[in-house]
Amino acid sequence: MAEKRLILASGSPRRSELLSKMGYTFETCAQDVDEHISGVPSEIVRTLAVRKAHAAAEHTSGVVIASDTLVSLDSKPLGKPANAEDAKRMLRALSNREHEVFTGVCVLDTETGREEVRVERTGVHFRPIAETEIEEYVQTGEPMDKAGAYAIQGGAGVFVDALDGSFSNVMGFPTKAVREMLSHFGL
Repeated sequence: MAEKRLILASGSPRRSELLSKMGYTFETCAQDVDEHISGVPSEIVRTLAVRKAHAAAEHTSGVVIASDTLVSLDSKPLGKPANAEDAKRMLRALSNREHEVFTGVCVLDTETGREEVRVERTGVHFRPIAETEIEEYVQTGEPMDKAGAYAIQGGAGVFVDALDGSFSNVMGFPTKAVREMLSHFGL
């Protein structure tokens, strides 16, 4: 029996790195989808993961995996910052507070149409962050393409003083859930 092709429907270097470290061989097929939707953060990421998987499935065949991550503060989504001032605003809001990170993951077999979707949640608490730390962190440019304006695996890792859930989920790809889901598809 031939091994199924695995396709990562993402251009994210973090997701590629995590999937590689998990030992999978895969191709990428990132597709642009409309990400402007409103609603509850857990449902937003679920919807976007499914939308991304189906968009990639139109251009390839095999088992497609797609995900979307959103930071939520007080049940309101914090997307990627529009600019440096927006990033500073988000980091100030997260300082000395707990927030949630939701990642939706969709696995879709293009041959059978079988689909599995999960949403993972991780609680993250930031210690108080000094204004100078916020300024210095934003100047690195790292927050600019990250949900919630931070990368836990990067410079913002020092802001975290408590974590309730998966570290890799905060990076945008919950590895334990991904492994379980892919095993259901014979990978």
